Order: sequence, then structure tokens, then C-alpha cells
Amino acid sequence: MEGVRKHYGILLASLAIIAAALPCCSSQTTRRFQFNVEWKQVTRLCTTKQLLMVNGQYPGPAIAVHEGDNVEINVKNRIAQNTTLHWHGVRQLRTGWADGPAYVTQCPIRGGQSYTYRFTVTGQRGTLLWHAHYAWQRASVYGAFIIYPRIPYPFSHPIQAEIPIIFGEWWNGDPDEVENRMMLTGAGPDSSNAYTINGLPGPLYPCSNQDTFIQTVEYGKTYMLRIINAALADELFFAIAKHTLTVVEVDAVYTKPFSTTSIMIAPGQTTTVLMTANQVPDFTGMFVMAARPYLTSVFPFNNSTTIGFLRYNNARTWKGKSPVDPSSLKLHNLPEMEDTAFATNFSDKIKSLASPQYPCNVPKTIDKRVITTISLNIQDCPENKTCLGYKGKSLFASMNNQSFVRPSISILESYYKNLTTSSFSSDFPEKPPNNFDYTGGDPLTQNMNTKFGTKLIAVPYGTNIEIVLQDTSFVNLENHPIHVHGHNFFIVGSGFGNFNEAEDPTRYNLVDPPERNTVAVPSGGWAAIRIKADNPGVWFIHCHLEQHTSWGLATGFIVQNGQGPSQSMLPPPQDLPSC
Repeated sequence: MEGVRKHYGILLASLAIIAAALPCCSSQTTRRFQFNVEWKQVTRLCTTKQLLMVNGQYPGPAIAVHEGDNVEINVKNRIAQNTTLHWHGVRQLRTGWADGPAYVTQCPIRGGQSYTYRFTVTGQRGTLLWHAHYAWQRASVYGAFIIYPRIPYPFSHPIQAEIPIIFGEWWNGDPDEVENRMMLTGAGPDSSNAYTINGLPGPLYPCSNQDTFIQTVEYGKTYMLRIINAALADELFFAIAKHTLTVVEVDAVYTKPFSTTSIMIAPGQTTTVLMTANQVPDFTGMFVMAARPYLTSVFPFNNSTTIGFLRYNNARTWKGKSPVDPSSLKLHNLPEMEDTAFATNFSDKIKSLASPQYPCNVPKTIDKRVITTISLNIQDCPENKTCLGYKGKSLFASMNNQSFVRPSISILESYYKNLTTSSFSSDFPEKPPNNFDYTGGDPLTQNMNTKFGTKLIAVPYGTNIEIVLQDTSFVNLENHPIHVHGHNFFIVGSGFGNFNEAEDPTRYNLVDPPERNTVAVPSGGWAAIRIKADNPGVWFIHCHLEQHTSWGLATGFIVQNGQGPSQSMLPPPQDLPSC
């Protein structure tokens, strides 16, 4: 496979260089980065187009810091459109101004302007990601965010190298136009044309033999794979043929290690695994790595598969054509697209490490429980408009029948300055407006119209809050990856069917539940998460399937200031963009 592009090898090399350059045990350091948001010409799948990216890189540059570091990222917007960036999973303690979601914590960075995101990485170590948080720009504007620990990893395997594996999606057209058309017509979105591994689709797609990710490994060595799902709209299965993966961390939180032949990873989630190169390759020296969607939706979707290769460097070099005939490719280890049993079993295996050094600080009691449905909706078409959704209506989404509308000003700024405004309110309903069989019956016979507004949950500092996320059969049952900004949470319970408030909490795991920032709510089921609301500010909660966020499947919560400066928001920076 001579001539195959190994673009992300540059990132791997740069990660190794950065990691080596970072002093492992120094005192708090300030790490500075320059990010230029700009258009660059890129060719994939026989299509050449202008692609939005950072510093001319796709995926974007990796950020590598140490736990405890101060971080300053100056973002220069070199395009005409607005933009913002989000440091997904970074807790942003007291620094909500640096979180990034447009019109929630900041006004966008306008064309030609700059903004410096300043924050400290506190009490976190592992794999996260960063991405754009304006419109659908994160389709191509994303990258790895690596936090190195200041003490050794809690596992004994010597690591030969770290390998970032970032999944994405490629559109031959403009993803922003896909969103605009979807919102204008009320119909579902066009699906992407390919999935990618580190920006490369692989040889199963047209014109893509040269755009294939290949990672060279050495027999007998163990590698750390930092796996990130930056895809816009799909949960994904991932496997490497004939190799076993050992999960050791998710969403920058150590886990009890367990072995698996493949993983399921939702958009916004990260999974760090150890892989030992202990298989005997054939004459090609290659093993396939592959990712394809986990399907729970009835909407049209991209049902293709992206592949790359693991190449053993002590095998004989293959100089012929591609070692794989795509038409006869056997994807070892990879679950079928509708394998909910595997996805459930995999998720159930993830447990917090819960060691003396890395305790599981799950709230054992709660001050407030919010039960919210997460639904797709079919809205009656306004008069004098043509809608192309189901039965001439429009598609939207909601939580507790409230479809979230982003205001034209920053919610955080309005809240901090105590502005008199009707742009948001703190009266999000804490229970569904009506009780019904959420996951059963024929939803198309029910009224699926939603209400629109900007309603948030408000809690005092230190509140232990439980949020039960209940899927519904409105339009269709579906797995929803729900992301909470500004906080980690503990997934204390989940199941299929309807949440039973009297019985299900008695079966919660309050010993070693997984700690995450994004939860994949089971299709036709529910998940209960517990949060210690100890980060003052305004924080976005939303589905990480981008079309669902556009439709309004979101809310937010306000954590009020506590006592004294250490429990209060920092003031806004001087260069905070204005609306």
C-alpha cells in the first residue's frame, strides 16, 4: 500500500514530542496555543472542496497538557461566519466563559476577531476532545485534548506508544447547508457520505485507497489507543481484527480494566484502551481496524464502514495493490449494526476504578430528582408554509416537551450581569407534563407537538441532583448521547422500558458507577445520572446527535454561587465577544 496517506501519523508524532517535552512533575504551568479557524482545500471521495478547519489540519491539532496546568488558547476567526470552540469534558471550574457553546456561555467570535479561552485543568487526566460549537461546524473542526497525569498510570503495562483514533464524518457537500435545509423544510437531514478514521475514509469508499489510516506496531508491544467519537450523528462500533482491547479509561476517568473484542462509542465519548500486538500476521503484515454505525433510528443513515490497518513492522513489506479486496472483506470482531445486546453489555461492564487513590465520589443521597423525557416531535406546519416532514409536518425534538431555543444573547452573560431579560427562565419542568407509556404504543396516533422556549433548571451550589433521562417512542425509539457541560456525572442506573420511580432506584449502583460527561441513553429505555452541582455558572445539557440539538433536544442548568470567592464564578474576561 505504498503512497497511502498517513496524515495522522503527524499527530501521533507530535503527541509523542509534546508528551516528552511536558515536564512530568513540574509545578503548575501555563500552556499556550494558537488556533486559526480557516478554510482550506481538501480532497476526499473524488470531491475537492473548501473545508473548515483549525491551523490547516483535519482533524485539528492535538492539545496536550498536564493535570493542573493553566491553558490559554487564542482563537482567531479567519472566516466570514461566526464560530466558537468547546473543550469537551473539561470541567471549567468557575470559568464558564471558556466553555464555548454559542449563545449559552458566550456570544460567537465574529469574522476577523479573536478570543482567548483561559481555564485550568483541575482533577482530570485522560482523553477528551475539543470541537466547534456553532451550527454544524464540528463536522470538520475537532481534535484530541489529552491530559497527562502527574503520577504514573494506575496500570502496570509498559506503553510503547500512544495512538489517537478519532472518528468523524465526511460530507461531499456543506454540512451547514444540510442543517439549514433541514430546518427550513422540516424534513430529516441528509446523511454523511463517509465515516473517517483520523480524517481518512479508507479503501471501501470511492477514490480513497490513498486516504487510508495505517498504524505501524511492533510485535509483543503494548499500545495505548485514545479513541474519540467526533462524528456528528452516529454511535459507532469499533474493532481491530483478531485483537483484544482492554478498557482502562472513559471520558478522562479511570475504570476497572476489562477486556473486549470491540467497543461501542457514542458521539462526544472517549474510550482509552490498551492493545498488545500479539497476533501473527499473514504475508501482508496487516490487520483491519474498522468502525461502523450502531443503528437505533428509522431515519435514513450512512450505513457504510470505514477501515484502516494495523501493520506489523517486522512482517514482510507488501508492495502490491491493497491487501484487501473490499468486496470480500471479513470484519472480524465487529458487531452487526443493530446489535443492541452487545452495546448494552459493553456499557454495563464500565465501572469506576473506585480505588483509594481514585475514589468514586458518587452522591449517595440527592436533594432533587428531575425526570425528563427525551423525544423527537412532529410539529404542525404553520400556515402559508410547506413542510416536508412526516405527513407534511416539521421535525423537532424536546425534553419534557420543551424544545430549546437559543437566544440572541449569551445566557451566562445575562445571568451574571443580572440583566432584566425574557431570553431565558429557570422554570424547566421537573417531570413530564403527562404520564403515559413512554416507550410503548403507537406514537403516531398521539399529539406530538412541542412547546418552544429557553427554560433551564436552577439549583443552589452543592446540590446533589439526579436527572432521569427517559427515551420515548415519539417518531422512533433511539439511543441518545446526552452531554452535560461543566460537570462529570455518575450513571447510577439504566434499563429498558419506562423508569419506575418507586422500584428502579433500589437497584442503583452507588459503589462504582461509571463517571462520564456523556451518557448513551438506551434506545427504548432510561438512564439515571447523579451530579454534584459544585461548579457555579450556566451549563448546557444536550443530545450530541447534532440534528437533535438543532431540533431543540436540549436544556441547561444554572448553578448559583456558593459562599465566598472559591464557590463563585470568576468575572468575564476583557476580550469576551459581544453579540
